Amino acid sequence: MECVAKNTRMIQLGDYIVIQRQKYTKLQKFGSLDATATLGKEHLELKSLLDQPYDSTFKMCVKETKSGKRGAQRQHSLELCSENELRSIRDVLGISSSGADNRDIRDNGEAQALKSEDIEQLREACNESSKIIEKLVENSKTFHTRTEYSQDKYLLKKEKKYFEFVQIRQPTIRLMVDIFHRQDAEKIMGIRVDTLSQIISYSGVSGFGSYLLYESGTNGLLPAAMLNSMGANTEATLVHMHPGNVPQKQALLALKLPLEQQQRCISVNLYSVLREYYQGDKAEPVTETAEQPVEQEEPVEPLSEEGSDPIEPSSKKVKLDESTNSHKKSAQLRWQLENKRASELMQQKFDSLVMAAKEHPSNILQALLPLVKPSRPIVIFSTCKELLQETYMELKTSGKVTNLHVTSNWLRTYQILPNRTHPEVNMTGNSGYLLTGYTLK
Repeated sequence: MECVAKNTRMIQLGDYIVIQRQKYTKLQKFGSLDATATLGKEHLELKSLLDQPYDSTFKMCVKETKSGKRGAQRQHSLELCSENELRSIRDVLGISSSGADNRDIRDNGEAQALKSEDIEQLREACNESSKIIEKLVENSKTFHTRTEYSQDKYLLKKEKKYFEFVQIRQPTIRLMVDIFHRQDAEKIMGIRVDTLSQIISYSGVSGFGSYLLYESGTNGLLPAAMLNSMGANTEATLVHMHPGNVPQKQALLALKLPLEQQQRCISVNLYSVLREYYQGDKAEPVTETAEQPVEQEEPVEPLSEEGSDPIEPSSKKVKLDESTNSHKKSAQLRWQLENKRASELMQQKFDSLVMAAKEHPSNILQALLPLVKPSRPIVIFSTCKELLQETYMELKTSGKVTNLHVTSNWLRTYQILPNRTHPEVNMTGNSGYLLTGYTLK
């Protein structure tokens, strides 16, 4: 028990957290003690989360209620609670009787004796969902004549509406995939958890070797998944190429990986690093010779009328210019060092190539394919089947890649409950397509 307590991570300022209320999950940054999170009409103050262990359950306590455009907006504080408070609503209410069938129940809107105004007053007066649901059950004319299955559906529906507990979870790859896909699937190119697992599996990512990734917008999900598969304190490195000036890293930051693991992910601009790889330092002497005359003129300071003392404003300008130049050089130095690190790995070739491109992957693939060692896997993801079919034919005719396959995943989730296990009604039809193969000499 002591070892478990020592390894338990605590919630700290700057962490990304996952707030879960029943089946609903939300990714939130705990940036300051004044930070708040919004769950529908509920606003949660997060300051009480500091230095609490992950996977803890908190109770939402109403502080104040404000009227808004979408109805009453409630401000909640969070209080740590025990697992004993999380009991089944049927056990709390002590419901034991149920009807044989629902044939005599009429859905005419007259079954509930309480009006909406009474329920709102009850909600303001009671801070526990069990008490609110108990009053609703007592004032329902048809509840005890329903079947046990129908009663459970009614209780789950009401519990979902009035549930006052939230759990704070540590972000994981699977949680973030589910959250991003539900909120806006286009931000991660529609990649589901099954498609992501296929990409990681086909690419053969492990704790050894170097891997090449090009992605044009997955909110940092693909580099985070690959870096997570490499593990901490390993020899594996990842070169993450992207088309923009700044890489998307929300998923990477949310994982809060160790510093040494983050440093093994080298994020570079695709076109900049290819220029560095093929040209090297050829362009740098030109910039140096262009700057040399300016540096030679700087020591020549104009003299004042009295003779020897230099004019003060000019010397101050020189110092300001030097400081601004040094800031520019230090700012440029970081991406230049990243490019050099990436180009050194590119010269040694990579053990795998993964691409997730919104654009046509053909031209980018032709530029990156020579950087992969023979007999190594390549994985290309696209939301459009036709683009991968064209790329498939190009690779087939070139003879550079063998064992080519274009595949599509099909996923359906199931509800697992006693006497009512069945596929869920709603499902996502498609999660993109994969082109996989192995390189040849």
